[in-house]
Amino acid sequence: QVQVMESGGGSVQAGESLRLSCAASGVTYISYRTTWFRQAPGKEREGVAVIYFPSRLKFDAEPVRGRFTISQDDANRTVYLQMNNLKPEDTAMYYCAVDSTIADMWYRPSSYSHWGQGTQVTVSS
Repeated sequence: QVQVMESGGGSVQAGESLRLSCAASGVTYISYRTTWFRQAPGKEREGVAVIYFPSRLKFDAEPVRGRFTISQDDANRTVYLQMNNLKPEDTAMYYCAVDSTIADMWYRPSSYSHWGQGTQVTVSS
């Protein structure tokens, strides 16, 4: 059974950085993708960045391009989201999701079967 757990959220000032971690256990897929989503109050859940295993192919959303970087440590199946130059509009609950479906649109939440509980990121101005 796949289990996903996020960590690393917190409260920071605008311009500061945070690194989120996503630890996945029980993953036996030969190929899969891990995606960070976020959801602000009153808004829909949106895809932030994705990384594919084993290709390491990455995509990210335009609002975070150039500020956020997704990476993966293959040894421990942990995916990181390095978030630099954070802005108040980045404030949201951040979720990690894992799925073996790699052909569908990566930013579509309905494509994912395994989700973590989320970690809160709050950025104040």
